[in-house]
Amino acid sequence: MTKSVILKEAKSYAIITLGLMVSAIGWTGFIIPSDIVGGGVMGLSSLLYFIFDLPVGPTNLVLNGVLILLSMRILGKGFGIKTIYSLVTLSVFITVFPYFITEPIVTDRFMAAIIGGGLVGASIGILFVQGGSTGGTEIIAMMINKNHNISPGRIMVFCDIFIISSSFIVFESLETMVFGFVVVGLMSYIADMLLTGSRQSVQILIISQKPKEIADKLSSQINRGLSFLKGRGYYYAGDREFIITIVKKSESHMVFQIIKETDPDAFISVANVMAVYGAGFDQYKPPLNSKKSTRPKNTEVRPVE
Repeated sequence: MTKSVILKEAKSYAIITLGLMVSAIGWTGFIIPSDIVGGGVMGLSSLLYFIFDLPVGPTNLVLNGVLILLSMRILGKGFGIKTIYSLVTLSVFITVFPYFITEPIVTDRFMAAIIGGGLVGASIGILFVQGGSTGGTEIIAMMINKNHNISPGRIMVFCDIFIISSSFIVFESLETMVFGFVVVGLMSYIADMLLTGSRQSVQILIISQKPKEIADKLSSQINRGLSFLKGRGYYYAGDREFIITIVKKSESHMVFQIIKETDPDAFISVANVMAVYGAGFDQYKPPLNSKKSTRPKNTEVRPVE
């Protein structure tokens, strides 16, 4: 492993650890102290805590064992290793934090559901971007999303409905069940928002007197493909080459910096694109219910007379 790869992985694990701390605060500071059952295996673990007084952290660790093995087989060992790290670290945080957070941070249950769900959702989004997960329904969402273009947040909501609905049997309270759905709704919304933001791309059109110099720097420093478009300017009444490229939104500031350093007078047009499929971007995933044509191969289609 090269030094750059090691530093990249270290940065990824540091971000994952920060996200896990955020998740642990959401659970131990807001959701569990307010007697709210959230979603996922963590929600199931908290439900078992309310029924049998089982510790949430170790219970979550045990219940996720089988799903971790599945994730390593389907999603790859890299995902599995990060998942194991995330799960163990989160379980430790969930076990330790209650010694420091001895009382609910807020007393209003609705506010606890809003804040706690937002924190956990942000954590899920951070972990997904870094290729990790805390287990449970998030692993199921990642396995389905690997081959089919379905929102991970939507998958988690469907999987979590049963767990949250079970809280009515324990508490016999519709209010508690509704708060659980509020938590899951916010979790999926925030997670999807972070995931969508990390995948957003922009199309940049560059008009410059130095197209070759800019193209060389963009290709070597950002490692993105680009194309030259031949055109004729009306104001200057001469032929010129335009540059068009598609980059991640997070990379756009580097493009602007290169253009500014090379040709401060360049004209730049930036447009958001809904989706980009291909090398370096997303891979197209067919819908879950897509089916191949069932028409016989040699069937002749005749016009209606």
